[in-house]
Amino acid sequence: MLELFTKFQNEFIYTLAAFIFLIVFRFILTTAANKVGKRSNINLTRVQLMMKYINFLVFFLAIFVLLLVWGVQVRDVTLVFSSVFAVIGVGLFAVWSILSNITSGVIMFFSFPYKIGDEIKIHDKDFPVIAIIEDIKAFQIHLRTSDGELITYPNNLILQKAVSLVKKDAFLVSDEGKDAL
Repeated sequence: MLELFTKFQNEFIYTLAAFIFLIVFRFILTTAANKVGKRSNINLTRVQLMMKYINFLVFFLAIFVLLLVWGVQVRDVTLVFSSVFAVIGVGLFAVWSILSNITSGVIMFFSFPYKIGDEIKIHDKDFPVIAIIEDIKAFQIHLRTSDGELITYPNNLILQKAVSLVKKDAFLVSDEGKDAL
């Protein structure tokens, strides 16, 4: 065991340093996402979704760094990663809208001005919608119309359309009105 440690002493030290760096990096990203979530009053489930994305990013960075630390050449690592991403890219080309919706979900986490409970109007020529935001998921936003109809609207479309605020916290107001009855 001692021979193994002395033979790969530098690799073990660099691995430990990489893990410490990645843990600190993950902590910084999760702290920033939590602060943005609290400051913007973002729903806890949306913050947890961002945590999954952050963990995914840190995991792939860890694999990349550990391969480099343990002696795999940069050329070989980039060849493997580019090949894997090329295959994934070709495989997902047919379902590009899924990636578009996930990306839109991340953008909406940081900059979407409307919250759960707000009543919004989506200015769409073919399908105008006035509804209350019930939930914001990774792929779509759930809207509830005044008729009680549930509409799932794709995240990428909500960012492409003009949206206006009809009533702030309309969901909460309607719940209070129900309690008064």
